[in-house]
Amino acid sequence: MAILYALVARGSVVLAEFTSTATNASAIARQILDKIPGNDDSNVSYSQDRYIFHVKRTDGLTVLCMADETAGRRIPFAFLEDIHQRFVRTYGRAVITAQAYAMNDEYSRVLSQQMEYYTNDPNADRINRLKGEMSQVRNVMIENIDKVLERGDRLELLVDKTANMQGNTFRFRKQARRFRSTGCFDFITTSDHLCCAGFCMPWTCTTYVPEVRAAVE
Repeated sequence: MAILYALVARGSVVLAEFTSTATNASAIARQILDKIPGNDDSNVSYSQDRYIFHVKRTDGLTVLCMADETAGRRIPFAFLEDIHQRFVRTYGRAVITAQAYAMNDEYSRVLSQQMEYYTNDPNADRINRLKGEMSQVRNVMIENIDKVLERGDRLELLVDKTANMQGNTFRFRKQARRFRSTGCFDFITTSDHLCCAGFCMPWTCTTYVPEVRAAVE
């Protein structure tokens, strides 16, 4: 898999290009620039022998690359998106009036570096990188779940204790509310019982003492 050629153009005016191998890619690229219809944004691919020319046009700026057919489409278009963003960020509105090859001396080095990166660095494929990261997360989750299952007995015991504590807390709160609503009445009732007992005891003694004296006499 390799990206072998790339260019940036405004319409048919080439602003920068780079090739890593001796081919007729430059001539074919110019034919493609001439045949791209209109000025609408588009992502298209053209086949030429065992190579594919991928083209991305956005806001009148065209980025194009040639890759071998084993590269697919995802990585070449990721490369084109990267190149487009870098180019616009670097040159801004100067792109509108720039002459042919005005940015070639500086930006051809960027094209070379990014072609190398997207061709050889596995991290350039964001999809595969994300899949790898998700796989790592999945493995960590499975490992953690295995550890949890190994502690199953202790976890069940902990859950039981937690449930008991919650039940005791609920009962305590219920009793506390009941005490607040009925506490004063209970105290008055208890006081009344004590008072009745005080009155009853002297009355009982007064009633039976004469009878005891009579019996003694």
